[in-house]
Amino acid sequence: MADKQISLPAKLINGGIAGLIGVTCVFPIDLAKTRLQNQQNGSRLYTSMSDCLIKTIRSEGYFGMYRGAAVNLTLVTPEKAIKLAANDFFRHHLSKDGKLTLVKEMLAGCGAGTCQVIVTTPMEMLKIQLQDAGRIAAQRKLMPETVAAGTVETKSPTAMQLTRELLREKGIAGLYKGLGATLLRDVPFSIIYFPLFANLNNLGKRGVEGPAPFYVSFISGCLAGSTAAVAVNPVDVIKTRLQSLTRGSTEDTYSGVTDCIRKILRNEGPSAFLKGAYCRALVIAPLFGIAQVVYFLGVGEFLLNQVPCDI
Repeated sequence: MADKQISLPAKLINGGIAGLIGVTCVFPIDLAKTRLQNQQNGSRLYTSMSDCLIKTIRSEGYFGMYRGAAVNLTLVTPEKAIKLAANDFFRHHLSKDGKLTLVKEMLAGCGAGTCQVIVTTPMEMLKIQLQDAGRIAAQRKLMPETVAAGTVETKSPTAMQLTRELLREKGIAGLYKGLGATLLRDVPFSIIYFPLFANLNNLGKRGVEGPAPFYVSFISGCLAGSTAAVAVNPVDVIKTRLQSLTRGSTEDTYSGVTDCIRKILRNEGPSAFLKGAYCRALVIAPLFGIAQVVYFLGVGEFLLNQVPCDI
């Protein structure tokens, strides 16, 4: 097992295809998650995920649920490719000296989570602005008291306009706002997700060396993904708040992670850290279930005319 080589290009292709399919399926729920997490006391426009999606369709149309999808679909390919391929790469090298223990599996997950933030942070930064634009616009119409006096309603910016503005005003650091919170979310997520998935998936293997059926990989990905998603949801709330650039007049602004934690606890209570947890679990479960099925089917190996190699 330690002598087998992995095909990094094939793994990158698998991760990219998996990310594209998964995101396309669950993006509306992700939009609801972002809007629910950004709501603060006194400016609550949505009461639940279903209420958010219904109001979004009424005010913005069906495609309003896909605000920011272009950014996500463009960048999720390298993001998922890096995450899944890096985990395989680290697992492969950590297993060369013997059995792949739980600690080594967690280290591999840690490495994967650290690598992915290179793409994840700017992707999330742009996606959150686009997803939350509809909430701010709806507040202006339905809750005018939450809008600062003299505020002029402007057309929602595009991803390219946001990118140019951030680069012009703050340089590359503007796209990496919330990097610390993203690391605090993605590293623990990967530490939990990858070992849990691998061990759940191993339970369904056909024999000692045989691969698990695709449905076992799907179920394992769903269970591991939803568990890890709920576990790190408090940090996801912090990250979403820090990366949101536009707010209502009654909503708090934050100078950093500790300031965000302090103000949320003081003004909204501990339960605020679980905002969007249900939506996040519904996003991550099928996203990673689909991702693992595509990944373990070896689409990349097929496209490169290679024989899939398990690690």
